[in-house]
Amino acid sequence: MEKLLKIIADVNSSVNNFIWGVPSMICIVGVGLWLLIRNRGVQFTKFGYAFKHTFGRIFNKKETSDGAISPFQAMCTALAGTVGTGNIAGVAGAIAIGGPGAVFWMWISALLGMGTKFAEVVLAVFYREKDANGDWVGGPMYYIKNGLGKNAYFLAIAYSVLGILTVFGTGNATQVNTITTAIDSALFNYNLADKSNTFTINLVIGIMIAILVGLILIGGIKRIGSVTEKLVPFMAAMYIIMAIILVIINIKSVPGVFASIFEGAFNPKSVTGGIVGSLFLSMRKGVSRGIFSNEAGLGTGSIAHACSDVKHPVQQGLWGIFEVFIDTIVICTLTALVILCSGTEVAYGQAAGADLTINGFVATYGNWISIFTAVALCCFAFSTILGWGLYGSRCVGFLFGSKLIKPFMVVYAFVAIIGATMDLGLLWDIADTFNGLMIIPNLIAVFMLSGTVVKLTREYFQDGPGKFGVETGKEN
Repeated sequence: MEKLLKIIADVNSSVNNFIWGVPSMICIVGVGLWLLIRNRGVQFTKFGYAFKHTFGRIFNKKETSDGAISPFQAMCTALAGTVGTGNIAGVAGAIAIGGPGAVFWMWISALLGMGTKFAEVVLAVFYREKDANGDWVGGPMYYIKNGLGKNAYFLAIAYSVLGILTVFGTGNATQVNTITTAIDSALFNYNLADKSNTFTINLVIGIMIAILVGLILIGGIKRIGSVTEKLVPFMAAMYIIMAIILVIINIKSVPGVFASIFEGAFNPKSVTGGIVGSLFLSMRKGVSRGIFSNEAGLGTGSIAHACSDVKHPVQQGLWGIFEVFIDTIVICTLTALVILCSGTEVAYGQAAGADLTINGFVATYGNWISIFTAVALCCFAFSTILGWGLYGSRCVGFLFGSKLIKPFMVVYAFVAIIGATMDLGLLWDIADTFNGLMIIPNLIAVFMLSGTVVKLTREYFQDGPGKFGVETGKEN
C-alpha cells in the first residue's frame, strides 16, 4: 500500500509541477494580456465606475426573481469560495519560497486577473440556463456548451468532471482540516484541552460542520446567498481591520517592506540572502498563489455569479473586477504586510503556511491573538466549503441532472468528518492538480469567446445602463 501511495504521489507531483509551471503561467498571463488589449483594459478604464456600481451599492436591498440572488449575494458567494485559507496560508507560502518579490508578481497576476474574471462572469451570465427547478445555472461548462457548440462539448464534460473531483479535496476536506488545526491550536495554547483528546475533539468538530454545511447547501442558492452575504463581509472586515492596525503599529517598517518587494521581484537574491536566487521562482510562486487565491482563470467563481438577478451580463462582470481587487490587492497584500512588517522570522526556501501569518500577528499583538486567528481561519475555511459546495452541485447537475444534486450535497457534507480526522497531505496535492487542470478547458473557452465579451462590454457602455437589448440565458 505504501509503495502504491508513493507511486501516486510521484506521478501527481510531476503532473502538478507541469500544470502549475511554465505552461499554466503562459496560458494565464497570455489570456490576461489578450483580454487586456481586446477589451481596452476595462478593469482599469472602468474601475471607478465598477467601484461605484458594486461597493457603492452593497446596501441597496432589492427583491430578486425566483431562482436568482442579488448581485451582491452572488459576489459574496463567489468570494466565499475564493477568500479562504489561500489568503492566509497561500501568501505565506509564496513569500517563504519565492521571497518578498513574489508579492509583486501576485499583484501583476491580480491586475490581469481582474480582466479575466470580468470576462468569465460576463460569459457565465450571458450563456446561462434555467434548470428543472427554475434556478439560473451557469459557468464554464455552460459557456463552453452554449458558446462553442457541440464540437467543444467534451471540454465542458472535462471541466465538470475535474470540478467534482476537486471540490471534495480543495473545497471541503482540506478546509475542515484547517478549521480543526486552528481550533486545536487555540485550545492547547490556553490549556483548555489535552493533546491526547485531539481525535475526539476533531470528530465532534467534523460532525458539527457536516450538519451545518448540509443544512445550508440543501436549502439551495437562496440560503447559500443569505449566509454568505453576512459571513463574508464580517470575516473580511474583521481580518482587514486587525491587519491594518498591525501595519500602523509597525508603520516605520512599511517603506523598507515595499522596497524589499520591488527589489525582490527582479533580484530575489539581494533580499533573501541568496537562498531564493531565481527570478522565475519568485514570479512563478507569486502568479500561481495569486491565481490560487482569486481563481481568475479557473472559472469557478463565475458559477456563483451566473445566479445573479441582473439585466445585463456586464453589470455582474463589474462585481467580478471588484471581487479580485478585494481578494488579492487588499486581503493578500495585507497578509504579506502582516508577515513582513511584524519582524517575524521567515525561513526562506522552506515551505510555510498559515503558521507564518499567525506568527506575524503574535509578534505584534501577543499570544491572545491566536483566538482571533482561529476565528478568522474558521470563517475563511467555512465560507470556502459553502462556495465550493455550490460549484460541485452545478457540475453534478450539468453532468447528471438535478436529481443527483441533493445526494451529492449530503455526501459532500459528510466528507467534512473525514477532513477533520485524517491526514490529508496527498489528497491536498491531488486536488491541487485537478484544480490546475480546470484552467485548460476554461481558458480555451474564454480565449475563443473573447469577441463576445468585447461586444457586450461596448454595447453596455455605449448604450448606457438600462438600454440593453440583450437577452441573458435561456430555458433548459
